Amino acid sequence: MLDILAAAHEAAEPTAFGLNAGGWVAVAMIVVIVLGILAGAPRIIAGVLDGRIEGIRKQLDQAKALRAEAEKLRDEYAKKAREADKEVAMLKASAERQAEEIVDKAKTDAAALIERHQAIAADKIASAERAAVEELRAKVATAAAAAARELIAEKHGEAADRKLADEIIGGL
Repeated sequence: MLDILAAAHEAAEPTAFGLNAGGWVAVAMIVVIVLGILAGAPRIIAGVLDGRIEGIRKQLDQAKALRAEAEKLRDEYAKKAREADKEVAMLKASAERQAEEIVDKAKTDAAALIERHQAIAADKIASAERAAVEELRAKVATAAAAAARELIAEKHGEAADRKLADEIIGGL
């Protein structure tokens, strides 16, 4: 009997105009959807979505522009780096040439300086030789004069000296 009472209880579900609770929920949903369509909800949703799409497009366009600018800057810096490398190579080559020129000039100047010092040394040696020869001549002349004086003093008297002095004065 419980089965009969339970079956009767299940069969006694309330209905209105022949629709149970699930039917009324379905009708209410259909009414809400129809009112949303009539109120322009699809246009509003489409407008919002179109606005978001347009915003995303703008962001993509900005990203593309930024990427293009970044690539341009990268290429520009790469070009500047290559130019800087070339300039560094040219400066290095120029510095090496200048260093070689400085070394060559230093060698030439050193050789010229050595030659000048050799010439000065040769002049000093020659001058010292001349001074020594002149000093030797002066000593020889002094010695010769002293020897001649002694010889003359021994061989000549006062009368011979006067005669010699008179001859020298007459010769002048």
